[in-house]
Amino acid sequence: MIRPGKMIKQVLGSLFKKPATTEYPFHKKTLDVPARFRGKLKFYPEKCIGCNQCVRDCPSNAIKIRKVADKVFEADIDLGKCIYCAQCVDSCPKRALEATCEFELASIDREKLKVTFRDNTKIAPTK
Repeated sequence: MIRPGKMIKQVLGSLFKKPATTEYPFHKKTLDVPARFRGKLKFYPEKCIGCNQCVRDCPSNAIKIRKVADKVFEADIDLGKCIYCAQCVDSCPKRALEATCEFELASIDREKLKVTFRDNTKIAPTK
């Protein structure tokens, strides 16, 4: 058992120390994300060849690749289903997928977590 005198010394000593934790919601700029952090996915449609290797390797079926035109693809990624394992990033032969450092993805509406990546510059307008 700690004696009251010793306990008061510890309490007073800890009052003037900096906290060991990060005040996250209030000080976001001080937050350091590791170099190989697996956050929100980013898709580069200009690199995609439509092999669907990412779709086959995704354990949660969060990715769908659609052919829009000749050699033009778009990706639908459901961030609500994604488990952020980055298996799709590792298996893509052309590096069309990338794991970013973005991690604040919470949303009340599930439809906001469904993201479609398009390359609008290559798609010819339909008449």
